Amino acid sequence: MFELKVYLYVGLGGAVGSLLRYVVALASLQLFGTGFPVGTIFVNLIGAYILGWLTAKVIHPHMRAAIGTGLIGSFTTLSTLSVDVVTLIHSGTLLIATFYIFISLIGGLLFAAFGFRMGEQREVGEEK
Repeated sequence: MFELKVYLYVGLGGAVGSLLRYVVALASLQLFGTGFPVGTIFVNLIGAYILGWLTAKVIHPHMRAAIGTGLIGSFTTLSTLSVDVVTLIHSGTLLIATFYIFISLIGGLLFAAFGFRMGEQREVGEEK
């Protein structure tokens, strides 16, 4: 069982991740409008990359929980992706909704794999 401080780390990571998510959502709306959910794709792909990278690294379990569960867990968003798809379908843009699902799923897998691969790379002077 984790020590009490790991819950604090996850909570702090979650606070940072949710604030970052909110900032990206606001910036995305200002830059791209409401026609296509660019902000959601951005946070989910970046989150997939970071989580892939983090998974390949050997770091302290408390930091892994803080970053992986806390920060990335609150930064990325499956629920927003789901509502975005339903909204796009409801507005009659089935092709855009399909494209959004494809980019989110395939892109997420590719970004996670790339992050994992980058995380496996040895740093200069590091032994494997």
